[in-house]
Amino acid sequence: MNKYVRSYGDLITSHEQTRAGFIEAALEKNKKAAPFIEAAKTLKTFASTVSDPHQLLTLTNIRSGLLSASGLSDKALKYFNDEDKEVAIKELIDKFLVPAGEYFVDELVYRFLLIKGDSLGGSMRNFVGSVAKIKVTRKILSVLSTMGFDYQVIKKDSKQTNQWNSQNYEKDFEDAIDIAAIAWSIGGRNRVVFFDTKVPIVNKNIDICLFEGTPLSYSGGDIVNHPEKAIMLGELKGGIDPAGADEHWKTGNSALQRIRDAFDTKIKTSFVAAAIETNMAKEIYEQMENGILTNAANLTVENQFTDYCEWIVTL
Repeated sequence: MNKYVRSYGDLITSHEQTRAGFIEAALEKNKKAAPFIEAAKTLKTFASTVSDPHQLLTLTNIRSGLLSASGLSDKALKYFNDEDKEVAIKELIDKFLVPAGEYFVDELVYRFLLIKGDSLGGSMRNFVGSVAKIKVTRKILSVLSTMGFDYQVIKKDSKQTNQWNSQNYEKDFEDAIDIAAIAWSIGGRNRVVFFDTKVPIVNKNIDICLFEGTPLSYSGGDIVNHPEKAIMLGELKGGIDPAGADEHWKTGNSALQRIRDAFDTKIKTSFVAAAIETNMAKEIYEQMENGILTNAANLTVENQFTDYCEWIVTL
């Protein structure tokens, strides 16, 4: 149990922490939006060289922008031939740009940004999950480095060859998003932690997996086929929005129960989240007190989060 969680109230995400989380997400969204805004400016400049929307068909340099404005995603375009693309652009021109009259260029830019904004929304949803994983990876690395333990990391693109790299804390910290697993030894015990991996015995992707093993026995991820090596499996929820907190706990709690059922309750389990509201905090704390949930922490509370990652390292 986390030594900084002495009551359910310690788990609750404060207003200040929620605000900081939203600001972090907003800054990242602005950063990710920058390429789209710049592309929209370029599209407007090129499109402004014609006086009639039908003339846009002659501008080969904005064809990609026209296709985006027509509502077609990169994924959808894989199923379109040149003739299909031409039809889509003509539909855009006839139904939306011509009715806009002299403001057809602005209409084109608005529709381009609308479609790109939808793409950005999907990107941000993926970002929330990846940031939480990056934070856990970096904190584990910092705990190992601070405690003086040697470790090795394997990048996602090296899993198939099972090629590990010796520690380089500063570089590993910077490349955290690309790290698939971390391995170390402590007190004669070999440990490997990896993330967002399907564990066959549970038949579900698990956010945080701690196994007994070495870089060799990790075997490009094949270690998941040896459930007897599993030490701890945990759920990680990075979303900061209080409105989605209870739902995250429900799905996370169900996943954790499936894990315990699959392992006949002998496995340690944990739950880490950025948004923890009062009712779920009570349930989480009660499970910890009753020994159902082994550990839990609020991702936004530094001492809890650090203690949680130290617990992983020293299990």
